Amino acid sequence: MPAVRSEDLGLKDYKETWDYQEKLFKSIIDQKLAVREHNSNGLLSNLPENHLIFCEHPHVFTLGKSGEDSHLLIDEDGLKNYQASFYKINRGGDITYHGPGQLVMYPIFDLDQFFTDIHKYMRYLEEAVILTLSEFGIAAGRVDGLTGVWIDGGTSKARKICAMGVKSSRWVTMHGIALNINADLSYFNHIVPCGITDKAVTSMQLELGKTLNMAEVRESLKINMANVFDFDYI
Repeated sequence: MPAVRSEDLGLKDYKETWDYQEKLFKSIIDQKLAVREHNSNGLLSNLPENHLIFCEHPHVFTLGKSGEDSHLLIDEDGLKNYQASFYKINRGGDITYHGPGQLVMYPIFDLDQFFTDIHKYMRYLEEAVILTLSEFGIAAGRVDGLTGVWIDGGTSKARKICAMGVKSSRWVTMHGIALNINADLSYFNHIVPCGITDKAVTSMQLELGKTLNMAEVRESLKINMANVFDFDYI
């Protein structure tokens, strides 16, 4: 069974967290390459450590590799006015927002220890979030052809509560999910969220009409990740 080390970084600058992800990501890949170089059958005798990072970010917009600059609807002055940063990053997907009250989770997983199927990986991430939301009384699901987790998916009232965007190389993952818990949703008015123009964004706070305890949601998601992916924490 894979082993995963979990960390809660609290409120952490986006670029610092991105750099930290890259460091862990590179370390796993380097270890895999080193082991395989000395093992002709390609089996890993010394498995790299997997990581699961939780945090919140100060206000920031991030644009994935398939996104368009025009999906950021404010200029440099607007970013300063809203005390927000903007980064073009190396994950898949379009543009999204991160900020206080939103739980961000970054799995740095060696999928050779789990399963080598990115589509399955994305669906498992969604499933962990869906199970977590259910525990707080929110019925959520998927929308065909779209990533992420939705409320009333497939209807005219469909609204996204959790966005996803990942990168994978040599079956090692980075980046991850952003679950809106108590987030200030007005910041989504400054982007075309995930490049989707006809669907709204929501949060647990908005759906339930109350402020949630971030730590309780994080712990629920942490447990559901272990159950869905079948791993142990170290």
